[in-house]
Amino acid sequence: MPKLVFTHEVTDVNHWLNLHEERVEIFSKWATNVQGYAIADGSKQVALTMDVHDMEAMKRDMETAEMDAKKAAHGVVEPVVMFVASNVLEGTT
Repeated sequence: MPKLVFTHEVTDVNHWLNLHEERVEIFSKWATNVQGYAIADGSKQVALTMDVHDMEAMKRDMETAEMDAKKAAHGVVEPVVMFVASNVLEGTT
C-alpha cells in the first residue's frame, strides 16, 4: 500500500485544518491513515499524508467535478503536488 504525500496552499489554514474529519471521510473510499499538516512558518502551505489501497479509484476521484468542488470548499489552491514513497518506486524505470 503506497504512502502518498500531497502538498498545496490553502486560502485559510485554520478553515482547512477544521475540515480534517471531512477529508478523512472523502478519502476513506481509497485511503487510510489520512493526516494533515500545516507548515510551521505560518504561511498557507499544507500537506496531507495517506496510505492508498486503491490507486485507480483515487486517480478517478481526483479528476471529478465533485472533487473540484470539495477542494474549493476546503480552500485548496492549485497546484496540488503528489509525492509517492520512494520504496514504492524502487525497481521502476
